[in-house]
Amino acid sequence: MTDRSTLDARAAEEVRDAGERIVAAVATVIDGKEDVIRSALAVMLAGGHLLLEDVPGVGKTMLAKALARATGGTISRIQFTPDLLPSDVTGVSVFDQSVARFEFKPGAVFANVVVGDEINRASPKTQAALLECMEEAQVTVDGATWPLPDPFMVVATQNPVDMEGTYVLPEAQRDRFMARISMGYPDEKAEREMLRSHGATRPLEALEPALAAGELSELIRAAREVFVSPAVETYVLRITAATRRHSEVRLGASPRASLQLLRAAKAAAVLDGRDFVLPDDVEALAGPVLAHRLVLRRSGFEQQGSLDADAQRLVTQIVAGVPVPLQ
Repeated sequence: MTDRSTLDARAAEEVRDAGERIVAAVATVIDGKEDVIRSALAVMLAGGHLLLEDVPGVGKTMLAKALARATGGTISRIQFTPDLLPSDVTGVSVFDQSVARFEFKPGAVFANVVVGDEINRASPKTQAALLECMEEAQVTVDGATWPLPDPFMVVATQNPVDMEGTYVLPEAQRDRFMARISMGYPDEKAEREMLRSHGATRPLEALEPALAAGELSELIRAAREVFVSPAVETYVLRITAATRRHSEVRLGASPRASLQLLRAAKAAAVLDGRDFVLPDDVEALAGPVLAHRLVLRRSGFEQQGSLDADAQRLVTQIVAGVPVPLQ
């Protein structure tokens, strides 16, 4: 993309203001995690899907619900369990005797924001039901294709895979998530505030949408119009190419990863009120966007948790080794 985008500085400031409203609304539910909220919002504006991974009880599902409610879209929640069926996710055709034909009954995936709770507790077969949904925003059942609502986003939570009763997400599934972020434990001040605010009330129930109807789609379109210089494009391509050549990596970042890293950087830029992407935007998002996609050259009996930490370390090293362009 060599020409300036149609997004001007004023429009970028309007997106930033809308983003600040959303962050402030979600922050009434999730204390002390504004950086995590902003990262999640950047993925939403980039049109991607988000994977929240952390130990139980740190607010993963609460963040997903709060983000969905703050942006004013329809919400659906799927509790992933070992006995969950693919048809529970996508829907099923049911024979209606009154009209003597099959009618499609939509599954839980038909919503603007689908909260997939503990996705890695379901079988790989059920997880695979999301592949078409996440890539093409549609569902195919019995030869008929049904479009999903626009916008459409999956916000999935998962516990670390070394915990009891979990499965490792397949590579194709992980690659469809634009980013993976962790909540982390709150500091003492934030946890004290949580005790005071959540002890007597339910802040999520009081959360009002920060956007008007249809405004989220406008924000997503605006994020796609952010200008990216050829130098920054090259920076993205060199980072992803370096993951494929690294001696410790068996499967590097895909072309989809390059595209999603660029889209996430655009969203981060416009949330800062800019109509252009800086190399800093790419550098900040490289870890969340790339690390969960890498397959390392390790023996199969090693703990996945240690491999994830190694992947994060490798992405940091790779980014540090790629020259930063001078715009």
